[in-house]
Formats: sequence, structure tokens, C-alpha cells
Amino acid sequence: MRNSVLLGTILCFIAAVSWGAMFPVAHAAFKHINPFYFTIIRYGFVTIILVAMLLWKEGKHAFRFEGKGLRLWFFGTMAFTVYNLFIFWGEDLLGESGVMVASIMESLMPMISIVIVWTIYKKRPHLFTLICVLVSFIGAALVITKGDIKAFLGATDHLIPSILILIAVVGWVIYTIGGSEFSGWSALRYSTLSCLLGTITAVVITVGATLFGYISIPSVDSVKEVSPHLLFMIIFPGVIALLGWNIGVSLLTPLNALLFINFVPVTTLLISIFQGNHVTKFDLLGTVLIIVALLFNNVFVRMLQKKESFQHVQANLSESIS
Repeated sequence: MRNSVLLGTILCFIAAVSWGAMFPVAHAAFKHINPFYFTIIRYGFVTIILVAMLLWKEGKHAFRFEGKGLRLWFFGTMAFTVYNLFIFWGEDLLGESGVMVASIMESLMPMISIVIVWTIYKKRPHLFTLICVLVSFIGAALVITKGDIKAFLGATDHLIPSILILIAVVGWVIYTIGGSEFSGWSALRYSTLSCLLGTITAVVITVGATLFGYISIPSVDSVKEVSPHLLFMIIFPGVIALLGWNIGVSLLTPLNALLFINFVPVTTLLISIFQGNHVTKFDLLGTVLIIVALLFNNVFVRMLQKKESFQHVQANLSESIS
């Protein structure tokens, strides 16, 4: 039991730190290659690795869709097309500030999932949780607008990329929620098949954008220039974080795993400072607000669960006595 908890902790920590590091790494790569080709090259290799792992571990029968092909394609597209293309496209359009904006949006995933579940499944969260959601969004707004909301709303060159990043994050949340529809499948199988279908969609969109002249095919020299960045993105945020997070969640429970999301903006912030990027007081304040909101909501949910568990035990005792 203790070894399982330790393994889950290590996997979730590595995943969160990898996600936090991928935005500064990607920003450096975008000086040489556009985010579209960067994404499909990266996930092309991730897909090959995952396919090989699934074939070795579960065999050919694991590649059957079992009548779930359309749903699998939809959730895969949400994650490996909408999320991966849009978040890096938005980050690239924003320039240096996009690094922190993308990271902060990423750290909002737990709060965004609460809003989506409330909207789709009509499960209204507790008032305290709603307050935490509001605080986290205020924190995100500070980072995105740098404290000047009027100027931000009036500048489409900032507003549109930020919307792209928000859509990207919502796409990943939908993908995560969709995993519950494949409960009989292993994390590796769901990850592999959804990644395969989603990456194919991303390739089609990238080819279309190339044909319409929006982007150009990178040169061989450009690809060589970003090969260290690609290697990191393939191994850590790609394969290890994707599988490690899913395994870690199963070992620690989602509630415990969500605490590690706090490491995403912290890692991005530290790397940005180390790289000499400009970090404002609004970046710091917004990051703190989001971390505090996540921590407080996590503690509150734990207390609520303990209270409900205690009341359940009391009810059972009362029934047994009567």
C-alpha cells in the first residue's frame, strides 16, 4: 500500500512538473518551427511509442474500437487536436506572455471541470467550491490581463489567443471526463487509441492550413534545431505524463492527484525566471490565488467527505441498534 502511494506520488509529480515545463520549452522551439508542425511531429512519435507499448502489452485485440470508434475519435480530437494545437497556437500568438497564460489556464483544469460537470450533469457544487472557482478565475484574469482589463479587451491580438488557450483547456477537460465511458479499458488502451485518432485529425488540419498558405512546412534544419525540445516534449509531457498521470490518479484517487496540479504554474514560473523572461507581479499574484483556491477547495472536499462518511456510519449504527 505504501509503495503504491509513493509510486502514485512520484508519477503525478513528474506529470505536473512536465506539464509546467512544456510551455517554456515550446516557446523556445517556436522561434524555429510553427506550433502546428511542432505538435504533429511530437505526437506522431508519441503515437508510435504508445501503439508499440499497447501491442506488446495487450496484443492486437486491444486495437478494436468495440463500437466506440466515434466517441473515441471525438474525445481524442478534443485532447490531441483541440488541446494540443490550440494551446500552443495561442501561446505562440501571445509571445513571451503566452508562456504564463498557457500554464495558468492549464492549472485551471480542476475548476473548469467543476463548471462543466455542473453545466452538463446539473450537479451543482457547494457554495464554498463556487467561491474557490471564482477566486481561481480572478487569479487567471490577473495573469492574462496583467491587471489592465480594459486594454486587454480592446486588443484582439491578446484576446483571441487567450480564447484559443481557454478552448484548448476545455478540450482536455472534456477528454478527461470522457475517459469514464471507457472504464473497462486500461489507461494505456484509452490513451493510445484516442491519441492515434486525435493525431490523425491534427495532421489533416495541419495539411489543410499548409495548403491554404497559413503555415509553411518547416525545413530539415529547423526540425534539427528543435530536436532537443521535441525529445523532451515526446518523452516527458507526451508519454510519461500522459500515462503516469492516469496511473497516478488510479493509485492516489483523483482528489489527491489534483493537488499536484499546483506544481504546473509554479514550475512554469521558476523556469521563466531562470530563462530571464519578464515575470510581472500580476503573474505572481494570480499564481498564488489559483494555488490557494485549489488547496482550499481540496481541503473542503476532504472535510465534506469525512463528514458524510461519519454520518453514514452513524446511520448504520442506528439501524443496527433499532
